[in-house]
Amino acid sequence: MSLSPLLVEKSFGDLPGWNEDDHLAAFEAFRRSAFHVLTKPYRTGSLGIDFNAFSPAYAEARTVSAPNRLQARAFFEHHFLPAQIRAENGAAGLVTGFYEPEVEASPVRTPDFSVPLLSRPSDLIDIDDANRPPGMDPYLAFARQTATGLTEYPDRGAIERGALSGKGLEIAWLADKVDAFFIHVQGAARLAMNDGRLRRVTYAAKSGQRFTGPGKVLSEIGEIPLEKVTMQSIRAWFKAHPDRVDEILWRNRSYIFFREADVEYAALGPIAAAKVPLTPGRSIAVDRLLHTFGTPFHIDAPSLTAFDGRPFRRLMIAQDTGSAITGPARGDLFAGSGDAAGEIAGVVRNAADFYALVPRSLTGAA
Repeated sequence: MSLSPLLVEKSFGDLPGWNEDDHLAAFEAFRRSAFHVLTKPYRTGSLGIDFNAFSPAYAEARTVSAPNRLQARAFFEHHFLPAQIRAENGAAGLVTGFYEPEVEASPVRTPDFSVPLLSRPSDLIDIDDANRPPGMDPYLAFARQTATGLTEYPDRGAIERGALSGKGLEIAWLADKVDAFFIHVQGAARLAMNDGRLRRVTYAAKSGQRFTGPGKVLSEIGEIPLEKVTMQSIRAWFKAHPDRVDEILWRNRSYIFFREADVEYAALGPIAAAKVPLTPGRSIAVDRLLHTFGTPFHIDAPSLTAFDGRPFRRLMIAQDTGSAITGPARGDLFAGSGDAAGEIAGVVRNAADFYALVPRSLTGAA
């Protein structure tokens, strides 16, 4: 596999803010992937950044446990060369933000806690072209196993109206349907249980239907101008229109199921698609069909200042993905856990230049 023509070779001197960044923070995130790949390699994305070419960098990262910032920068400059990623349509790249919500929850249903988070049902089956029934929507990656064969799984509206009641799938109960929905959007959450425990849930599966964001719906029906759509503006609209919450949320037919996960590192986020804990401000979700997990990306988004009040110019590590993250110059920045991280993630929607750090052996500059 050769490198994609969408990758345009650059030098480190071409990267805005490269010399001022804290590469040590990115190195620690990269090092977590370096240890994970000893268990299971990452697949190579179609842009041609071959996973096997990371071997020398991963091997060195596993032996260096406490570099300083200058050594971390030298590590990346030694093993990689930057290549700017061109969007296929010539448009600017785009970054958004995501986070891990933290909400109060109950282990049992009570009058105050009546909105469930559900585990994966036993009749939810993964499907692909090998077992997809004729005529079933090719988008669907999950289906329901019935006595007569596979059929489309109940959607959000049906499930919230009780389609899965009585199956014992409830992991925990929340007080607010909107909080639950945004946990579905983020794919993970920390649950501050009312019995004093801290629990974490993360993505296990989904019902399979297409995702339709409430911001898009509210914009289309003239409730919020598209340029004003943020997580905060959506929440404010729901708070002002509690009688219309179901009307809007059920337009999104996709429903997410969860599993419990350990809270092993309180300062880190959940274990995501690359099977390592996400690092606040340093992990990025990318299109996994195009990109290779573990790839470092220098992101230049000068209009984005929500993270620290300065233009966002940081080295990030590809460690997650998402159904809305499609295209070569598209990324979702992990902001961290809790309300403060949510305030950051909720307003991120900025133009950005993407620079992939390509292993030198793939560039002819080894």
